[in-house]
Amino acid sequence: MAVVDLNADLGESFGSWRLGDDEAMLDIVTSANVACGFHAGDPLTLQRTCALAASRGVRIGAQVSYRDLAGFGRRFLDCSADELRADVLYQLGGLQAMCTAGGTALAYVKPHGALYNTVVHHEAHAQAVVSAITAFDPSLPLLGLPGAVVLDVARTAGLRTVAEAFVDRGYTAEGTLVPRGRPGDLIADHEAAAERALRMVTDGVVTAVDGSEVPLRPESLCTHGDSPGAVAMARRVRELLAASGVEVKAFA
Repeated sequence: MAVVDLNADLGESFGSWRLGDDEAMLDIVTSANVACGFHAGDPLTLQRTCALAASRGVRIGAQVSYRDLAGFGRRFLDCSADELRADVLYQLGGLQAMCTAGGTALAYVKPHGALYNTVVHHEAHAQAVVSAITAFDPSLPLLGLPGAVVLDVARTAGLRTVAEAFVDRGYTAEGTLVPRGRPGDLIADHEAAAERALRMVTDGVVTAVDGSEVPLRPESLCTHGDSPGAVAMARRVRELLAASGVEVKAFA
């Protein structure tokens, strides 16, 4: 039987500003990528999200980002490697505190937004992220895009790596994500997203925006918690996977 993890980005509300339905998503996903305050999420939101995830038995990952609250972490910051390393360490420590208060612990790390895409090819920033994780807790796995430089760096450093695929994002022929704002960047149709997810897991491929087939073997699937209809999409993805004999559970 095929097995795959299902994750979503959560904890991204800030003060009176609400983004997504974390409670509903936590009834569907097996892993929660919780914001760490640098791209989204105020302390009370993060505390509540971690407590909710713990109560539902959902694994918590730290979604670390560039220090870009105004840009939702979707802008590249040309910071030094030392600065980025410290920023990632700071975020890991803060979210671990929220996990501890909720009776659980961090289980993995996943970069967010621009940082996620940058460390696909930017070796200095990839090294900074990995260095922060190894300094904090080298037992934490790192989620990333298959073929990303950061996964190579992480494996060299002895970290466990987890290949991830996105059910609601478009892919280029090179296996990278279509930049937001460009044609084919987002998949809005729930059935299409679910069928893509199933094909990724069972056939190991995804169709790129140019029609080519990109090989991948994800251990975890991501569905974004902030996109329109996110809950319905995540629910449909899980339903189709289960109906097709795929077991959905947190990665080992």
